[in-house]
Amino acid sequence: MINDPYLNIVFRSVCVYLFMIIALRIFGKKELSQLNTADVILILLISNSVQNAMVGNNTTLLGGIVAAFALFIINIIFKKTMLRSKFIKELLQDKPEILIHNGKIDFKALSKIGISSEELQEAMREHGVEHYNEVKLAMFEIDGSISIISGDKNLKQTHHKRKIHKSLGNLNN
Repeated sequence: MINDPYLNIVFRSVCVYLFMIIALRIFGKKELSQLNTADVILILLISNSVQNAMVGNNTTLLGGIVAAFALFIINIIFKKTMLRSKFIKELLQDKPEILIHNGKIDFKALSKIGISSEELQEAMREHGVEHYNEVKLAMFEIDGSISIISGDKNLKQTHHKRKIHKSLGNLNN
């Protein structure tokens, strides 16, 4: 490893950050808005377990600040790299998925993304659409929202942001 303790923390933090990016991509979470209770618990436990991997035996305030600073910097670099590199962006970010096209539901897409028919119906209701056959196009966007365009000229396009699982609502109390 690196002899300087603070450079060592930076190196370890960057490694953990890259590992988490790859792990989230492999395990298929397109956006954090898709996390259920078990996923949130997993993320919390992972954050606790990788803390020592980032800072080692250094439990000083400065050690924690150096680790956090390294994470912020690598995150900025990573985002800018994704903006500039189409290859990196396509590697790490999924494309929007068609859920309904001209009233026909794509059940494979729903299953792949992990959206239940109840969630899709809720999104349709929030968009003022009652039946699937009224939907011209429903898309699962890369930001985790469901956008719906109906065939009705009087209805306007709106966005439905997937909510965190209802059982997580009690965590704020």
